[in-house]
Amino acid sequence: MAWRGNEKVNAINPSILTLILLLPLAGAGLVMLLPDRGKLPAWITLFISLITFGLTLHLPAYFALGQHGFQFEINKPWIDSPAIFYHVGVDGLSLWLVVLVGLLAPVGVLASWNAIKERRKIYYALFLVQQTAMFGVFISLDLMLYYGFWELSLVPMAILIAMYGRKDGPKAAIKFFLFTFIPSAPLLVAILWLYARTGSFNFSDLQVLIASGSLPATPLAWVALAFLLAFAVKVPVFPLHGWLADTFSEAPVALAMVVAGKLGLYSMLRFHVGLFPDQARAIAPLLIALAVIGILYGACLALVQRDFWRLLAFAALSHLSLITLGIYGLTFTGWNGAIYQILNHETIDASLFVLLGVLEIRYATSQIASYGGLANKIPRTATLFVITSLAMIGLPMLSSFVGEFLILSSTFTGVSRGLAIAATLGVILSAAYMLWLVQRIFYGPQGALAASRPPDDLRIGESAVLWPLAVLMLVMGLAPSLWMRTIENRVSAIHIHQEGQR
Repeated sequence: MAWRGNEKVNAINPSILTLILLLPLAGAGLVMLLPDRGKLPAWITLFISLITFGLTLHLPAYFALGQHGFQFEINKPWIDSPAIFYHVGVDGLSLWLVVLVGLLAPVGVLASWNAIKERRKIYYALFLVQQTAMFGVFISLDLMLYYGFWELSLVPMAILIAMYGRKDGPKAAIKFFLFTFIPSAPLLVAILWLYARTGSFNFSDLQVLIASGSLPATPLAWVALAFLLAFAVKVPVFPLHGWLADTFSEAPVALAMVVAGKLGLYSMLRFHVGLFPDQARAIAPLLIALAVIGILYGACLALVQRDFWRLLAFAALSHLSLITLGIYGLTFTGWNGAIYQILNHETIDASLFVLLGVLEIRYATSQIASYGGLANKIPRTATLFVITSLAMIGLPMLSSFVGEFLILSSTFTGVSRGLAIAATLGVILSAAYMLWLVQRIFYGPQGALAASRPPDDLRIGESAVLWPLAVLMLVMGLAPSLWMRTIENRVSAIHIHQEGQR
């Protein structure tokens, strides 16, 4: 019976990625059809996101560690001319990112529960469309299919920032859209050039053809640069971060936690380093230098911010630059650390966004100077904020320590000792601005704002989001092998491919 039950579960392997991709989209349609009455759209979205998250957990449960290449793969013709395929699959690089998107969806719904008070139907429908777009980016193996989801991810985000921005949403939305959409035009041209020369949008086929040297070197260098520019803006890589602070300040909490980082970083490793190893190696010194500058620049600006959303934006720039350093160090250890750090960064940022969103809802301000002495009034919030802050600065036994150590050690031994020391200084500065933020909000003299409000600590729904994230930070710090075995399975293949092009 157990065998038959297992076979029954395995029977959904061929369709699992399609289910994960389409369920949020179907949920968005359902939300739009039903009346915008009370919390009904939120309840439906929460239900859909929990089911989707459960489906994503099927992937690591049935992922074959010893098998190279893509798993749960579907490759079916979609459009005849040009030859576009519905080609999806996951490997050790994308597997945990799909699970991460599934995890952050219910977190985002619960973070929006009390924050979104009007036009809920539109908000939650677009939220679910955004989930489909992110899933599509991570599982697409046809470049035109990938590009469609890449572009789709911009639209719900820009609309929601414009509609639900805190102070100047339309301006922040336009800036975000232009910054991220304009570089996508050269990306589309580059993808079409590859198709014109090869007759294929298939990632694996293009990887082989490019590695064989059958494409002219000079145009290929421009194609690689077009790919890189689109991804670098999305990360963002210094100095292409002009949209980041305004977007963090204006976007709803659930959208801000997904706007930066993982889509661009994944695309860099998959479609820039993975497709264009020679061109990636040629431009790596520049990106390493920009990454180190971004680490220090972001950390220094975070130190002087007086608005906690802007502080978090520049802190994100610093930490995302560290991951960029791990990617373009082009070492096996650095790639492992970079992928693991994407998971850490997104988990920690999600927790911080929820916590800061709670504070803003309670006290109606994001100005740090307005707070002070809240630890006695809201001790549960203070406890979780301290845990999350310690995880963010890389305290041993918490999640970021592993990823930061792998990136910095690989930079020290395989890239440059001086740059590794400079990047380490950025990590030290992160401790300074996060501990200052903790001290200013929760300890020290009690601010007038805090004194004027009655205690209002975390509620059941907020605790239900934050405590599992805190436990996850601890588990990721103590047992990284649960994730690393899968990640290393793919990174080794990328490293062999990269070395084979030398």
